[in-house]
Amino acid sequence: MTNPQAFLDTAKASIQQLLHDQSPFALDTDTSGVKSFRNAPVNLVEAIQAGRRHGNAPLLLWQQQRYTVAEFFAAADQLTAALQQSLGLRPGQRAAIAMRNRPEWMIAFVACVQAGVVPVPLNSWGLRDELLHSIEDAEVDLLICDLARWQQIEGGLPDSTLVLLVDGSGDETVSAFWEQQMQLSLSPASLHQPAPDDDALILYTSGTTSRAKGVVSSHRALGQALFALDYQAAMAGMTSPERIKPIMESGLQPTALLCFPLFHVSGLHAQFLSMLRNGRRMVIMYKWDVDEAMRLIETERCTQFNGAPVMMQELLNHPRFDSQATASLYSLGMGGGAASGSLLDRLLSVKPLAMAGTGYGMTEGNGIGAAHSGEQFVHFPGSVGWPLPIVDLVVGETPSKPMAPGVQGPIWLRSSAVMKGYWKRPQETGEALRDGWLFSGDVGYLNEHGMVHITDRIKDIIIRGGENISAQEVEQVAGTHPAVIEAAAFACPDTRFGEVVGLVVRSREPLETSALCAFMREQLATYKCPEHVWFTSEPLARNATGKLQKPLIKQALGIDQEV
Repeated sequence: MTNPQAFLDTAKASIQQLLHDQSPFALDTDTSGVKSFRNAPVNLVEAIQAGRRHGNAPLLLWQQQRYTVAEFFAAADQLTAALQQSLGLRPGQRAAIAMRNRPEWMIAFVACVQAGVVPVPLNSWGLRDELLHSIEDAEVDLLICDLARWQQIEGGLPDSTLVLLVDGSGDETVSAFWEQQMQLSLSPASLHQPAPDDDALILYTSGTTSRAKGVVSSHRALGQALFALDYQAAMAGMTSPERIKPIMESGLQPTALLCFPLFHVSGLHAQFLSMLRNGRRMVIMYKWDVDEAMRLIETERCTQFNGAPVMMQELLNHPRFDSQATASLYSLGMGGGAASGSLLDRLLSVKPLAMAGTGYGMTEGNGIGAAHSGEQFVHFPGSVGWPLPIVDLVVGETPSKPMAPGVQGPIWLRSSAVMKGYWKRPQETGEALRDGWLFSGDVGYLNEHGMVHITDRIKDIIIRGGENISAQEVEQVAGTHPAVIEAAAFACPDTRFGEVVGLVVRSREPLETSALCAFMREQLATYKCPEHVWFTSEPLARNATGKLQKPLIKQALGIDQEV
């Protein structure tokens, strides 16, 4: 392991080499100052076709289904032809995809892109009203869904919406069935050739207190985002050769256990599309279960695991993790939320030579913000790395007034991977995009090396008597208590201070409020410590990406009524 300064020297040299004008990752800058990768795919169709070169390499495993790259593209091409010739979809129309992670989800996505149909992935965890809202809001022409989702929304769809059902008995009143379409004798599909600024994707944000918004991205933005992931992989390899070496020497095909939902950028961009382009194998989990995850890692010899911090915590604490069951696991990554210091320490102690990493991004930026892995992660685990080369990141009340290193403030992003806007929401688009800058809603700072630290969400700050308190900081300190499994902090109304800290705790053994608060006061200023504490034996409500759903947590415990 290098020392921090030696790493920084190596990293700076690697960045110069990777971004050299003759490099594949060379940059261009437009008249507005927005940077882009010169050699990135010009559209998502082109980006996906790169995967075909991997031919008969294994690509997917889900339950009893296995696909090579060639078999996957053959299925996608058949469905592309069916969309065009049998179902009559035209370029620019929209198709919602509503099902849990499975090969048919991926085949449907690629087929839509190839046919010029804009995919609209829906939250498969959503209830009837949520699903119907997104379908109606996006003015969907075709719904591709599994039986469970069909049963939820049956009878509520607009008459004009076609339905392609993936499974079922065959008696359902839908427009078409998957197996029938896959067996039709059709002319070869015609690959659509979209313009770079055409709509490529509508991805709904996972709202917790209001209706989700449709994030519209262009083909250019998707091509840039996927190429940025290629850059980060190259950067990690160049700066962490000793961590790459065991992976190369193992002789194993790079294989990821896919746990993030495909309707989220972490699952769609960073895993599925990136791995498809680069011929890496994916083992699909229908839903997260730590025992099943351990079984698949061992039997399928997975080399990579990426998950939300709560998933990583469960995996690292599994009794079989420190065994030969995870001998093939060389790469560990986190996304979708901040990791506690204790979790990072555990990760690095169990797998000291792993290619561990994390990153920062949001749906509106196609997941592209900052990232790091390997040696950089080891030396600076509290950060989320440097901004990626196409990203300008400013901490300040406005992008024109950046704050000094180490000073916290709102985070702004500008890049060629940023969304076009919110679907049919011009006012909210104008609030989020200001002169080309995306207001993230996150709070953080840049350290003296220019690395990004995320400290909170603006809406998740508790203001006690004029003092700002990070809910994330309170949660992380509570999480270091040996009896605490997870915790959620939030503002409670107070007649004297306006707001004080409330905390819900799930513990693995009985715990007194006084003991917990005494423990926390050793690490936090007194004003940051909770003044109201609730204990529960039930897991805290989280959305599909592992983020705490605090309104639901409070509702379940009747907290609004008690405080």
